[in-house]
Amino acid sequence: MYIQQLLFVTLFPLLSTAETILGAYIFHRHGDRTPKSLPPVDLTDLGYSQVYSSGQYHRQHYIDSAASSRIAGISSDVVVQGQITLSTSDDVTLMNSAQGFAQGLYPPVGTGTLSSQTLRNGTTIQIPLDGYQLIPVHTVSAGSGSESAGWLQSATGCANAETSSNEYYTSEEYMTLLASTSDFYKSLYPVVNGTFSAAKTTFQNAYTIYDLLNVAEIHNGSLNTNILTDAAFFQTRTLADNHEYNLAYNASSPIRAIAGSTLAAQILQALNQTITSPSQSKLNVQFGSYGSFFSFFGLAQLPAANSNFFGIPDYAAFMTFELVTNSSATPLPAASDISVRFLFHNGTVSNSSGPVEYPLFGQQQTVLPWSTFADEMNKIAIGNQNDWCTACGNTTGICASSTPSSTSTHASSMSNAVAGVIGAMVTLAVVLGAELLVIFFGGLTLRKRGTGARRQAAIGKDAEHSSVESGANY
Repeated sequence: MYIQQLLFVTLFPLLSTAETILGAYIFHRHGDRTPKSLPPVDLTDLGYSQVYSSGQYHRQHYIDSAASSRIAGISSDVVVQGQITLSTSDDVTLMNSAQGFAQGLYPPVGTGTLSSQTLRNGTTIQIPLDGYQLIPVHTVSAGSGSESAGWLQSATGCANAETSSNEYYTSEEYMTLLASTSDFYKSLYPVVNGTFSAAKTTFQNAYTIYDLLNVAEIHNGSLNTNILTDAAFFQTRTLADNHEYNLAYNASSPIRAIAGSTLAAQILQALNQTITSPSQSKLNVQFGSYGSFFSFFGLAQLPAANSNFFGIPDYAAFMTFELVTNSSATPLPAASDISVRFLFHNGTVSNSSGPVEYPLFGQQQTVLPWSTFADEMNKIAIGNQNDWCTACGNTTGICASSTPSSTSTHASSMSNAVAGVIGAMVTLAVVLGAELLVIFFGGLTLRKRGTGARRQAAIGKDAEHSSVESGANY
């Protein structure tokens, strides 16, 4: 008996300080899709499978009654609409990705009592489709159809951000790469000559060239490896990484990362709501495009934590912000007892390949006190309509009646109407290439290639530099 008491006393501090997850915000990329150069762009069967698998993973991680990191108080089997917010634009690729994710997150409940309702007259109504659960996907309309376009900074609606991105095309770095990779892109011309003219097969179109070849590499049965070797394909990826990162973020021109700034405001606002209304807001999931990832990566100083953040996130990649506490979740702990953990996973998640923690804002620790996290996010967030209009230099549309304000940001003061507009900007702010190209696969000779080679393509800055230097070899 004495030994049992001693063990209880010894273990009690550990039991009482066990971590609890109060809520989470997930920003998720869409699944595999058809090429942007062949609109309308749509989710593929592979892409549907990827986001559905991600939904299943997050169910096992956050929602199921036996979940490894179950969110405190969240409904396990039947979705409670107020506990989860799922959002995206009405773009087909993004909307279908969000719906596929939701199906994995809260699957049908079967034909038991959870999926039936008895009316006053005694009639029993069974939910169709084996107890299929309906989860609304909140939408914004601005910029719809953008996944079919090749250059999307204009979809942010931010004039100064568009101007800043265009400045990259006159920078010394861009001009140097345009010249040094000329021979490499010329070597690819026989592979893409049914798609691009010789004049367009250059670094200027680094992303659209990579996108075309990437889709072909995944979906087509053969590929001419005499020209498009694994090394050459790797190089198209790292050059696209460089091109897109520089269009989405520049330290000396923060407005270029407007997508990341508005996303930061949304994240902060949503997590704050979880703290103030824990019974209602527990899980927020937003589907968007990789330009928003890039912008946020730069603003949050994530490339300093890992060079992989210089690379384009793969299909179905996601980043998560967890609200955690070592205090009891009931009643809700004080804000001083709450922290935030940031995690990122590149590509399709699985039980054998899960998200990894990274430090934000140049901090040493991966779990930040809520006050520190909120202060750092407020430094980069633009969540107030007047601040957004001032920073973007816009004077029409929603900015026509805005009053000029200081450059301070107040994420919590954004109205629901403005949140909808800003939400569209966050979801759709992707900076891709200089122009939309109408591309056909007629010039490609294809063979099937496994995903292993694709996953080997490093997305780090070091690999990016080495591939650029070797460009003249192709």
